Amino acid sequence: MYIVKKTFEFSAAHQLELSYQSACTNLHGHNWTVTVECRSKKLDQNGMVVDFSHIKRHIIERLDHKVLNHVLDINPTAENIARWICNEIPHCYRVDVEESQDNMASYINDDYDRGEE
Repeated sequence: MYIVKKTFEFSAAHQLELSYQSACTNLHGHNWTVTVECRSKKLDQNGMVVDFSHIKRHIIERLDHKVLNHVLDINPTAENIARWICNEIPHCYRVDVEESQDNMASYINDDYDRGEE
């Protein structure tokens, strides 16, 4: 099994829809740190699981310096952003999204082991 990890940052704002009072329901921004993990039993014709630059570029082009509520059809919590990123990247099975140094959410695609390579 081949595994690649790519960590990168982007800046974006979001406003959470919550069922309780919170400062996070106000528009605010973060310098997000994302770690994407991809794996495959086979390498592509270039000898890669997925090109590191393709991982970063695909996400940066969509999310960097944006209001996430305007580009994602989800409540843009760190958990939902992690799942969204995982679904966007080929061979991705895990994403960690850090919105600040002490606050991180992870998404692991449990379906990944059920047949995808």
